[in-house]
Amino acid sequence: MGEIEGIAQRPFFPFTAIVGLEKAKLALLCSAVNPTIGGVLLKGDKGTGKSTLVRALAGILPDIEVVADCPFNCNPRNPMEMCDSCYQRWKKGDSLPTAMRKMRVVDLPLSITVDRLVGTLDLKRALEEGIRALHPGLLAEANRNILYIDEVNLLDDYVADVLLDSAAMGWNIIEREGVSVKHPARFILVGSMNPEEGELRPQILDRFGLVVDIEAPMDPILRSEIVKRVEEFHADPESFRKRYLEKELELRNKIVQARELLSRVSISDDLLRLLADTVVKLGIRTNRAEIVTVKTAKAIAALDGRVKVTLEDLEKAMELSLPHRLKAKPFEQPPPLKVELSQTSQEAQHHHHDREHQQNPLPSSATGSREFRDAKGNFQETFPPSKVDEICYQQLFERTFFAQPHLRGARDCYTTVIGVPHGHPYSYIPPINEDYRDIDLVASLACAALRGSSLPIRLEKSDLRTRLRKSHTPSLTVILLDSSGSMAAMKRIAIAKGAALKLLERSYTRRHYASLIAFRGRKADVLVPITRNYLTIAKALEGLPTGGRTPLSSALQALLQLAKMARMKLPDLRVEAILITDGKANVPLTSKGLAEELKELSAQLKRERISMVIYDTRPTSIIDPSPSYIPLLEEAAEASVYRV
Repeated sequence: MGEIEGIAQRPFFPFTAIVGLEKAKLALLCSAVNPTIGGVLLKGDKGTGKSTLVRALAGILPDIEVVADCPFNCNPRNPMEMCDSCYQRWKKGDSLPTAMRKMRVVDLPLSITVDRLVGTLDLKRALEEGIRALHPGLLAEANRNILYIDEVNLLDDYVADVLLDSAAMGWNIIEREGVSVKHPARFILVGSMNPEEGELRPQILDRFGLVVDIEAPMDPILRSEIVKRVEEFHADPESFRKRYLEKELELRNKIVQARELLSRVSISDDLLRLLADTVVKLGIRTNRAEIVTVKTAKAIAALDGRVKVTLEDLEKAMELSLPHRLKAKPFEQPPPLKVELSQTSQEAQHHHHDREHQQNPLPSSATGSREFRDAKGNFQETFPPSKVDEICYQQLFERTFFAQPHLRGARDCYTTVIGVPHGHPYSYIPPINEDYRDIDLVASLACAALRGSSLPIRLEKSDLRTRLRKSHTPSLTVILLDSSGSMAAMKRIAIAKGAALKLLERSYTRRHYASLIAFRGRKADVLVPITRNYLTIAKALEGLPTGGRTPLSSALQALLQLAKMARMKLPDLRVEAILITDGKANVPLTSKGLAEELKELSAQLKRERISMVIYDTRPTSIIDPSPSYIPLLEEAAEASVYRV
């Protein structure tokens, strides 16, 4: 299929041929009309069409006018969107050559390096002309285009930091290897993710103006239509695209007209006050909520060819811009948003009270499905988590090795790596054992020049230098929660669940992996395998029942197996086990006896470099005559013990 009237002819599924996903389509169209909305995040299960939808967007994007001889796609009509070179030419009154280019979707791979992202020294010009010039990176390509990150929640932290800086400022500033360049980096950030694979850092989530949850349709007719269209596309892509060409062009023209109309679209003071009142009553603190909502509502009106925002426009905009800003806790599932604006104040107030109720559960006299009446703990009961005093929690947590005072922020521990192109490069050394991976060419050329090599520089093996990088050390927090019958006494399990949730919040902040092991009855169960989807663990804690015997040995054995499996994939993984228990145990694994068994398991924990912190849930004001194995574990596993 040849070039037809400017429509991109890459073999992507046509945007207008995609069945359903109307809310996601609207969000992408709004960002195309007004890029200052801040981008779109598509959340949903695998196989729901997220990537297909974004890549199809390239076919309907209008062309953009750029400076023809500039690698940064500078806007020749706006000096505020020019690189230093174009700005100087414009200031002198020089005529800037212009060209029309297709607006496109630039893919950012998860394996990208900082050099490829921001740009690096142009070695060709350095060798041939002896000058220092920039070889543009992906941010230069993305300027005035769409930057797409598939599985954005898996993006390395060090890459995300650089990306966030550029997205926040709208500029990419490069000061490295003798090169000093600044160029605009104003792109529409579009990401997709599967929530099951982990949460998104709040700093990145806040950069997305609009968030859409995508679910596969459950209507058999729609699912059948999806299969038919995909089969037709694969059988003959060219004919299939021709069938939707007219609709694609119509939608493209609609975007162009909406951009021209956008500056004339207005919103009434009544709607603006109604929006602000709703946001306040929903407890949303960021001002970005109202700003993004208004921009989105105006874009919706412009797409419909109107210059006045209506109540319906505002409702649609709120559904896209507010839900991901309703979270009361980092890993809390946002509650469903009610956007019936005629009743918004009442519903917002009701939702606000609901959230307060979730954060402050019922007092102990009202918690639990039934009163505890059996000293052996044979009754199965379910207690909601109890709120943990923040000061008490800080005292408990401040001595764990994940909270060392010299470790700050989400990236709290680094190791030096060689030959691995991931992490922050900070120095260079000669290759070790002739391992020539991740060679620093600039440093190698400098060594050759210092050796006295004249132009053109000739590199010898002795000149080669490999990068030293600081790489984030992966960490795993395993919560071992005693949910046996004895933990129901005085509702200890409610306090234990509350402490576990607070610890989970810290794992979220520091981007640790997490897992949950609960033990009751005859054995321990890995309720949540290793994950970064902290919401899954929070839900498991909420519904975890209590009752039965205490298989402490089984819990330690499950911890050992979990750590060994994890280190098969991540050899440098740090593992900390957080055991929340009253120390009772009465289910041995072997005939050796519990004490001997726990000593052996503790010794294995030390050999496997698993650090243990024990939170003792026994009350300090009451003498408990029944034996506890916490002192044994403290000595044998060299564990730190704290009272909750």
